[in-house]
Amino acid sequence: MDKLLKRMFAPNEKSGFLPSLIAIAIGLVAGFIFLLISRPGQAVGAFLTILTSGFGDIRAVGEVLYHATPILMTGLSFSFANKTGLFNIGAAGQFICGAYAAVLVGVKCSFLPGHLHWITALAAAMLAGALWGAIPGFLKAFYNVNEVISCIMMNYIGMYLVNYLIVQTVFDSRYNQSMRVEASAVIPRMGLDQIFRVGPRISSVNGGIIIAIVIAVLLYILLEKTSFGYELKACGLNRDAAKYAGVNEKRSIVVSMIIAGAAAGIGGALVYLAGAGNRIDVVDVLAAEGFNGIPVALLAMSNPLGVIFSAIFVAYLNVGGFFMQRFDFAPQIIEIIVAIIIYFSAFALVFRNLLRSMPNKFRKKKENQTEGGGGQ
Repeated sequence: MDKLLKRMFAPNEKSGFLPSLIAIAIGLVAGFIFLLISRPGQAVGAFLTILTSGFGDIRAVGEVLYHATPILMTGLSFSFANKTGLFNIGAAGQFICGAYAAVLVGVKCSFLPGHLHWITALAAAMLAGALWGAIPGFLKAFYNVNEVISCIMMNYIGMYLVNYLIVQTVFDSRYNQSMRVEASAVIPRMGLDQIFRVGPRISSVNGGIIIAIVIAVLLYILLEKTSFGYELKACGLNRDAAKYAGVNEKRSIVVSMIIAGAAAGIGGALVYLAGAGNRIDVVDVLAAEGFNGIPVALLAMSNPLGVIFSAIFVAYLNVGGFFMQRFDFAPQIIEIIVAIIIYFSAFALVFRNLLRSMPNKFRKKKENQTEGGGGQ
């Protein structure tokens, strides 16, 4: 019994999934109650639509993967930093900086041949995100500035800076948006358009989801299978102890934030190089994808591989919620339901710690009973 409980609830075990499932179940029940209160006669049908529409046909599955791509990358950004003891709430700024760099290259560098154009745009986004993530990392490492404060400041600086740069470089005044990237800068569909289609209707999914999954696997290998990843995590667990053991803690902090920023920057590129007609709006609003990645990471217990599935789950709910309008529910209601699930997903770590203590309680109770019986 003790071994089973340890496998299910240990924080470092691959099978420690139960707390997240509990959080999802509570969130779904709360969402259904909300629907029941809002419109009792339509609640059951609407709820079933949310749960099933994402798998309505193969094209719907492609849409789920398309919507999962950006939050997968921002989820990886947060989870990687969190694994190394840092709270990267700056993914929104890193995301939009990466998006701008990708759009700039995608619009201005049409002279680049073939696939080199979109690859260069993707690399530019990675570098821009990495730079924006490096600044809070540098402030944390050398001046002990709380990364939450510096990341929030960098979010707004990045947003206003990108707005200014768009107007100066790639502005389309007709739509108050950035210009559309050249066709050669669009990420190839890599055959997914042939898989996720129903007749002539194809989904928006492209090779971005493959790139995101490969990055998730690489980050997992880096963290769990390399000595460098071990140093990063050791620094996050105890900075002073890591320094005493010979780890360069300042370098570890900066590198962690660079990698986290690069992941978010790539996420921005995967949205605006997708060929779905997306353009950067010149508005004073932070990129929602940067914050949506936080609950995705929390739901996955900051495991890079788990982030793949949690991102797909959240995207699945969003796609299913779109079809809920046939029951006369406003489309914004799905955002409320997802927010409820996200709220409870934040308690996944609490559930894990509570359940993790169960084996010890059972063991102590068993030992006390044994000692009591022996004494008699």
